[in-house]
Amino acid sequence: MKKIAGLAFTFALSAALLAGCGGGSGNSAAGDAAGGNAAANQTADAMTSASVVNTNDAFLKAIGADGTWIIATLNDLTFDQDLVLEGDFTNKDAKARKIALYTQDADHNITASFKLTAPKLTVKSENARIQGGTFVGDVYVEAPGFKLVDATIEGNLYFASEELQSTFDASDNGKVTGVTEVKAAE
Repeated sequence: MKKIAGLAFTFALSAALLAGCGGGSGNSAAGDAAGGNAAANQTADAMTSASVVNTNDAFLKAIGADGTWIIATLNDLTFDQDLVLEGDFTNKDAKARKIALYTQDADHNITASFKLTAPKLTVKSENARIQGGTFVGDVYVEAPGFKLVDATIEGNLYFASEELQSTFDASDNGKVTGVTEVKAAE
């Protein structure tokens, strides 16, 4: 019975996250992936689907080059290895990648926030964001358009160049507890 309830919760959360990605155009990511525009969405599964994860293995798969554009966690996750967010993904025809460290209700209100802990997170995906929770560790950004949205980095934030740093946006309740600076990759 617990397994069925857990699966139902995961399905409901996935549906809510996909609905939240739809915007005001009336076309949700879930609707597009279901074939709302088949010609334009032949690769929709790779571009618009979400991974709802609650294990380290599932998270590692989701952040990889063959993962999904949005990775939504259901709990705190801790790694003793460095993480790499990589791959080109799109949302609404724009390059995007999101690590969603939260759950939300049907009205898109955050109901719980989570921590992702690792020594280092390297961001290689364009227009990537960490949203709704806390990353504990250092973040190295090697792609343009990195954002923190209602999120905190408990650590340092490094950019591979001044050009990349100039595209950083933390204006929507983003916070970094350590330094934010340009630093060559290690």
